[in-house]
Amino acid sequence: MSNVNFSHEMKKTHTLLVPMMLPIHFELIAGIFRAEGYKAELLKTNHRGIAEEGLRNVHNDTCYPALLIIGQFIDALKSGIYDTNKVAVFLTQTGGGCRASNYLSLLRKALQKNGFGNIPVASFNISDPTHKGGVELSKRSLAKIITSLTYGDLLMRIHNQCVPYEVEKGSAKKIVDKWISILVEQVSTKNFSNVSSNCKKILSDFEKIPRENISKKKVGIVGEIFVKYSPLGNNFLEEYLVEQGTEVVNSGMLEFAMYRLFSMVHECKLFGGSFKKNIFSRAVFLFIEKKQRDLIRAIKNHGVFVAPLEFSHTKKICRGYLDYGVKMGEGWLLTAEMLELISIGINNIVAVQPFGCLPNHIVAKGMSRKIKDNFPAANIVTIDYDPGASVINQENRLRLMLANG
Repeated sequence: MSNVNFSHEMKKTHTLLVPMMLPIHFELIAGIFRAEGYKAELLKTNHRGIAEEGLRNVHNDTCYPALLIIGQFIDALKSGIYDTNKVAVFLTQTGGGCRASNYLSLLRKALQKNGFGNIPVASFNISDPTHKGGVELSKRSLAKIITSLTYGDLLMRIHNQCVPYEVEKGSAKKIVDKWISILVEQVSTKNFSNVSSNCKKILSDFEKIPRENISKKKVGIVGEIFVKYSPLGNNFLEEYLVEQGTEVVNSGMLEFAMYRLFSMVHECKLFGGSFKKNIFSRAVFLFIEKKQRDLIRAIKNHGVFVAPLEFSHTKKICRGYLDYGVKMGEGWLLTAEMLELISIGINNIVAVQPFGCLPNHIVAKGMSRKIKDNFPAANIVTIDYDPGASVINQENRLRLMLANG
């Protein structure tokens, strides 16, 4: 294939297209890219044609997130908005033994098929943060990305706690938009790392939103990372659940990042591996763990909203269900998140996954029976997503879950 890698010389000349997964987090990360001198642009398209474009370029048995991401890229390149001689595409990879490990080759093949073989591809492997894939970020910027995950988790979590109760619809979204603008502006300054001060101000702003003093049913969402967070991937699941009169509870990206790093360290413990990679993973894990504890402390000290549980609790609660060596896809974390939700009284759980996602079927569907045996009140529904899935069928299953919960 004639696709080329993104080079340092292209930094000033090419627009870097970034696919959307988490609307809040990725806005901040795109801001960090721009602060580093990249012309990063976040793709926000979410129409049906994206899935259809994906089907024309990716086999329908391939991972649904890959189909959507590649479809979104090709749709953007065909739109005529971009100069295809001055544009590049950016792709993150979690690695591992599942179909997600093929994203990069599938993307290159799709670009070639559509006559875009000249378009550079920049990649970043989450399982190997030291890997050079064309995009080079300073250590300071990598630290800022972790900080952006902290802010993103806070905004997402408190937004979800406010939306079902807000008197004026859209009030919480306005706070989110306000702080995205502030944080993107701060990204090139030292203030971006002033997490404690910013968190207090963010929490204060959300507290001022007029909210109804009523109780609503809470529903937790777990599952494959893209389908779990992306409105494009889950047919706007969170919005639908709020419309049904519930409060959505979703774990943050800090937790997933710690899971990936912990799994890398555990793998080295079991099978050996690169000493340098092991030390790097441990160091980054401890840095992220501190960020999560700072976030939890800020929410608890504020005293109005509910803070997440520490990752140490997440690890512990999974014992007796799955070994930490079960790390393909979302691995043991998915089961741990279900147990974590039940431990805080949230029995209604939606487990979302791409159709045919073997790791998620094992740790979601496969573990649901054991969880239900131990916790009879658990009300777990697994929802598959793929291009041929019926939205009406998905919504009917969700309504049935809510009726039984």
